[in-house]
This record gives sequence, C-alpha cells and structure tokens, in this order.
Amino acid sequence: MEVVNGKYTASGINLIEISNQFGAPVYVYDGNKIIEQYNRLINAFKPLNIKVKYACKALNNSSILKLLKQHGSGLDTVSINEVLLGLRAGFDPKEIIFTPNCVSIEEIQEAVKLGVHINIDNISILEQFGHLYGNTIPCCIRINPHILAGGNTKISTGHIDSKFGISVYQLRHVARVVKSSNIRVNGLHMHTGSDILDPGVFLQGAEILFDAAKDFLDLEFVDFGSGFKVGYKEDDITTDIEELAAALSQRFQEFCKEYGKDLELWFEPGKFLVSESGYFLVKVNVLKQTTATVFVGVDSGMNHLIRPMLYDSYHSIINLSNPEGKQRIYTVVGYICETDTFGWDRKLSEVHEGDILCFKNAGAYGFTMSSNYNARFKPAEVLIWNNQAHIIRKRETFEDLLQNEIDIAL
Repeated sequence: MEVVNGKYTASGINLIEISNQFGAPVYVYDGNKIIEQYNRLINAFKPLNIKVKYACKALNNSSILKLLKQHGSGLDTVSINEVLLGLRAGFDPKEIIFTPNCVSIEEIQEAVKLGVHINIDNISILEQFGHLYGNTIPCCIRINPHILAGGNTKISTGHIDSKFGISVYQLRHVARVVKSSNIRVNGLHMHTGSDILDPGVFLQGAEILFDAAKDFLDLEFVDFGSGFKVGYKEDDITTDIEELAAALSQRFQEFCKEYGKDLELWFEPGKFLVSESGYFLVKVNVLKQTTATVFVGVDSGMNHLIRPMLYDSYHSIINLSNPEGKQRIYTVVGYICETDTFGWDRKLSEVHEGDILCFKNAGAYGFTMSSNYNARFKPAEVLIWNNQAHIIRKRETFEDLLQNEIDIAL
C-alpha cells in the first residue's frame, strides 16, 4: 500500500474508489503482491527442485487459485471440496496434495478416485488405506515432530499435544503397518504451524524427517509444510526466507547424497503468499463515546474477520478517508451482537461517520473463515490484476441466506 497524491493505493489502484465502486465491506487482493511472494520463495531455493503447493485454506477463491496455477504453483488441500475447487480451477490432480485431518476413510477414497496425492496423518487411516490399496496407490505420511513453533499453541501444529500428524515416536509402529500391507510411501511431511522465525526450527524438523526417511526407500519428495511468519505490525520481525533457504538447501543436498537420489523439496505456504496482499475495507457506521473510550463502530464484525477474536491477532487499521488527519485514539468494534473488537486503543487519523477504514494483512484466513452469523451477508471480493480492479465474488443477498432452507407447513 502506498500514498499517491494523498490517496491510499495498491498497485496503483485507489482503494477508496474500489469501495465506492463495489461497496463496503469488501475484501481486496493485490495479485502482484501474491506473485511477488511466490517468486521470492522459488528464487530463494534455486537451483533446488522445489515445488510450492499453495495452502488454499488461507484463501480459496477460484481466481486466486488460477492466478497461482498460471505461475507454476501446485495446491495443498485439506478437504475433498478444496480438492474439487482445485480441479475446477484447472490444476492437474498430480499437482494437488490432500492433507486432511480426522476425516473418514470414505473421504480418502474419494480423493484417491480423483487422482491426487494422499497425505495420511494417523495410524488408523494408514491401516485402512493399506488394506484397501496395498502398494497400488502411493501415499505420503505426515509426522508430528513434537516441535512447538512460534510459541502460540492456537496456530502451532507440531507440538506434543497437537492433533496433527503421527508422533515421531510411533514410527516403529508405522513401519510395521507399512510392511504388513506393502504400502508404497513416496513422501514424508511435516508442518509445525505458523509464525516460525528461527531457521533452526526448520533445520531441527529437517533432521527428524531425514532420520525417518532412512526407513522409507521409495521416497520421491519431502514436504516441510510452511509456517513462515509475515509482518502484521510495522516493526514485526518476519521469517528471513533467504537465510532459511541458504541453511536448509545445503542440508537438503547433503541428505539427498546420503539417501542415494535427488528428492523434490515441497513447501505449502498459505499466509506467506496471500496475507500481505489483502485489504479489508469497511465503512464507519457510528462513533460512540463512553466514559472509558471512543468506539468506532463499522459495518462488519467477527462474522467477516474472526482472527482478532479467535487468535488475538493484530491487524493494522488505517483511515483511508483522512490520510493527513490528526491522530486520535479509538477502539474499533463490529456490528455483531457479541464482543467483536478489532483493535483496542488504536491511533487513527481522525475518524468521521462514513469514513472507510482498511484492515491490512487481510488476505489469509479472512474471507475463508467468514460466516453468516446474525444473518449478515458475506462481503464481496475484488482482485487487483493487470492494472484493474476485478470483482471475483459478488456480495451475498438475502436470497443467498435462504437458498438451502426448506419451508415446511406448520
């Protein structure tokens, strides 16, 4: 985001004009930023055979999927419907990895029929998979390395109390299951969660994966998931991708020599690719002064952006309508009949009713986690690409709320 001639812009497009054209609330994504992040990751690991599988749970609009596919990305999916979205967007099944958690074997079977890579994260499903397919269908195995990444157990998925993955201490059990059913394991996977700053966490996980790989002789790839930290505040420390790549690439090449063949190195970034591309624009409905604070009430709430209430996450807030205004202190809240506070005691350019506010870093886990709570409509989505603002999802209507209801006679 830049200020050009006193107006906030993204890739040269005036954000206020987007809100005027498409209304508020509205999610806006800068496609140039998404591809910039994608290329940064690819270039950091050259000349390794790296495959990026975009974690579409972060933002699964079909236009975003098509944009990343056009630039060479594969797809990481966690539900059969995400698999279907990927296929609909034009991904080859071989470019998609399916990494569900706590799903039925029937959903796994659906994914097998669609021809995508299967990633299994518990022994029960591994046993059933082996009984059904033997060595006819390869699978990847997700390992829980028991590493607490980032310090926040709400977004860390590789610690000992996490429901994700098969414990590294159960690998002897896994080996017995694999041998008894003659399962062809072609990949090992690890994802420790979000907000990883220290390359040492990846290297620690790498050693666990590399050690486990000795018992699997038919590997084609190892998958490190993602978890790269992006900046939500101006002074935030972020993952140094280039530093990580330098350290991990060297160790990966050494491992491949030890293993006896060159494997593919996979990553599954979601937030890293799309978070900073996103701007969530809302309109100020009301200013409400109390004895303790001044509330800015906007035409949105935790139904549209739940991360602040669910994860205590921070999103910078900017008053687009008053770039040069005097700084004042406000608490920004939503219109949902719950405590849905976006930010306490924020310094904003003086706010007036009708102003347009912008939440930065709203590209990941914003729209995809939205709901119709309080019978509110989900917002529109707009993609900035080729110097234009394109509507990529219409705002919902009242008819959308009712389309699956069946009105019975009472």
